[in-house]
Amino acid sequence: MSFVLKSSSSYSWPVTIKTPDNGARKEETFDARFKRLPQSRINEIQVLVQKRVKAIQDGEEDTSGVTDQSIADEVLCGWDEVNDGEGEPVPFNAKTKKEILEIPMLASAIIEAYFDSLVETKKGN
Repeated sequence: MSFVLKSSSSYSWPVTIKTPDNGARKEETFDARFKRLPQSRINEIQVLVQKRVKAIQDGEEDTSGVTDQSIADEVLCGWDEVNDGEGEPVPFNAKTKKEILEIPMLASAIIEAYFDSLVETKKGN
């Protein structure tokens, strides 16, 4: 397969989140649509995240201005397999995106999946 210089502006990638459920963790998944950000923006985000982590580790105030929610908001541009609990699909729009990013730990799961999608994992030995 040849390389395509002008690829689509987004792509799908699975997101897994473990949510609390009656004293255990329930694993749930959905397919996120992620924006294809330019490498320069990915680098900027990585630097901001590193500054945030360092500040937290050093017990200092985080002045990076970046949060899991802000990164997830920037990269998430759609989804599949998200339903309302009664089997009805939840449409992707600004309101539902804001609601979903308020679910504890979901923004973290989204950005973890996003960065996983950018890195080719090594196969087992």
